[in-house]
Amino acid sequence: MTPQPAAPPLRISPRALRAGITGGGGAVVALWAVQLEPSARLDVLFATGAHLTGLLAGYGVLVMLFLMARVPAVEHGVGADRLARGHALGGRYVLSLCAAHALLALCGDAVHTETDLLHATLDLLGYPGLAAATAGTALLAAVGVTSARALRCRIPHETWRALHLLTHLGAALAFAHQLAGPDVAGSVLAVWLWSLAHATVAVLLVWYRIVVPVRQALRHSLRVVDVRDAGPGVVSVAVRGIGVDRLRAEPGQFFRWRFLQRRLWHTALPFSLSAPVRDDTLRITVKAAGDHTRRMRRLRPGTRVLATGPFGALTAHRRTRRKVLLLAGGLGITPLRALFETLPGGPGDLTLLYRASSAEQLVLRDELEAIAASRRAGLHYLLGPSDAAFDPMAPQSLRNLVPGLADHDVYVCGPPGMSAAATNALARAGVPEDRIHTECFTL
Repeated sequence: MTPQPAAPPLRISPRALRAGITGGGGAVVALWAVQLEPSARLDVLFATGAHLTGLLAGYGVLVMLFLMARVPAVEHGVGADRLARGHALGGRYVLSLCAAHALLALCGDAVHTETDLLHATLDLLGYPGLAAATAGTALLAAVGVTSARALRCRIPHETWRALHLLTHLGAALAFAHQLAGPDVAGSVLAVWLWSLAHATVAVLLVWYRIVVPVRQALRHSLRVVDVRDAGPGVVSVAVRGIGVDRLRAEPGQFFRWRFLQRRLWHTALPFSLSAPVRDDTLRITVKAAGDHTRRMRRLRPGTRVLATGPFGALTAHRRTRRKVLLLAGGLGITPLRALFETLPGGPGDLTLLYRASSAEQLVLRDELEAIAASRRAGLHYLLGPSDAAFDPMAPQSLRNLVPGLADHDVYVCGPPGMSAAATNALARAGVPEDRIHTECFTL
């Protein structure tokens, strides 16, 4: 009996996700509008604005938590980098709404009681629900401040992640306040729907961020089997387990890895697969960019590994054209190397451009050249410092290297600056925006 092929994983597209979030926001505004009692009184106007901003802030926190719940259908369809950017951008809006809600509520109470803002603040903090909401908002603000670019690069990754967990406590404190607010508490149906939405997100967070990783660890029993140099300051780590094929990892995807060895176990970082899954073995290729990654050179065979995933949307499912260009920079070569080997195509259908400052910085060069020779695919190295007079990624240079460039699908992976420059150059070279597929990560 011929085995049936596995069904493709469920993927929620960016458009569907945006539509769902927008629809939810519209429902929140509708909840506010049906309870609106028009009035020209100043204190009522302030209170009305406070109610709307408060509801939208609560909904925004819920959306932020959902985006980071690591739901596979969302991660595989939208991409973890887009979700992270959406989470960061949404966080700014949520904090702005929280500030507006607090200010409008204070002004409304001050006008209503004919006192100043200081006395209004002390009066409102006398209510336990409002005090809890204030504490929750303070926690969210602390997370937002430490996530600002100016501070983020100065805080150790482990510290930043620990602080980020305060988001969940802040959301819980704010939720208690929302249930007591007139816009939700005024309707039994609203209370049930608001509670159901929060309970759903809470279950998703617990399931995909705690239960699934633990279950994968027990089921697959991953261990390091090999560590070898792959370039200057770069190592490839092979990890083998039981039934790894059930993870359904696709070339181009990544896992979040935690190596249970001294001084490594406390941090999980995202690394892409640098080769297709074979013989229950996963392989990553990592550059020493910090204390954690430098210690990976000293990993010992037999070390237990916790790997959560797979994540990422830079996979073959994005392909829409017969001809494909892969454009890599730095360690962005790792997911594209796996795609270079596995994307279907005949002679001349695949081309890989690899940007590096010098030939010594090229990673996995022997493997790339062997793949190019066996598949009769194009392979070009774009070498030179980024500030050189000649730009090998200028639009005309790309068109010269890749005839018919505008008719290609293009996969781009590399550091943020390189990815942005490549995307801009490709667009100027005539490649439609919907055929430029990118994924970018910074630790």
